[in-house]
Amino acid sequence: MADQRARAHTDGHGGSSNRDETWSRNAAAARRLSWATLAWLTAEGGLGLAAGVRADSVALIGWAASSLVEGLASVIVIWRFTGERTHSHTAEAHAQKAVAVSFWLLAPYLVAHVAADLAAGHRPGHTALGIAITVASLVVMPVAGVWKRRLGARLGSPATAGEGTQNLLCAYLAAGVLAGLAANSIFGAWWVDPLVALALAAIAVREGVLAWRGAPCAH
Repeated sequence: MADQRARAHTDGHGGSSNRDETWSRNAAAARRLSWATLAWLTAEGGLGLAAGVRADSVALIGWAASSLVEGLASVIVIWRFTGERTHSHTAEAHAQKAVAVSFWLLAPYLVAHVAADLAAGHRPGHTALGIAITVASLVVMPVAGVWKRRLGARLGSPATAGEGTQNLLCAYLAAGVLAGLAANSIFGAWWVDPLVALALAAIAVREGVLAWRGAPCAH
């Protein structure tokens, strides 16, 4: 692959190289998958916010709001693989950095959310709609995340792989919300929910550093 890229001809703008047909198909697949993910996160966030407000569940509201940050990674990858940017190495570098920043936006949000919950003496609540949405996220997001990470590897695109990791974090957070609800309901262990959120914040910081450096994600 390296030899093939070395033999590729540059276009009239310089810095952009011709890609083979397989690479172009993978780039188009990454763009379509990011559009589908953005639509899912928009619906997920809207329904989650409605369920959280109805149940007065700050944890569910926080999880739904985090979809906005995760959706930002999808927007970045769509931008990366649209028009002339599709074959631009410069665009990949910009997208890579932007995805890293989106990880770092998620981390302080989670920490602030936990701090506000503890200060208010919040205890996790749940609704049937909220549980259904988080369960659906547990099914959909890992599939999308793994698929994008594989496409990122084929494309040599840390931005695409980073978006996939964002989707995996979405699923982890959904699992944490469910675990917190279950632990609180069965054992009265309300503290599981904030602990999971803090762990995810630490993971987000680490993955942001890896994305900024262009290193492979660890999961």
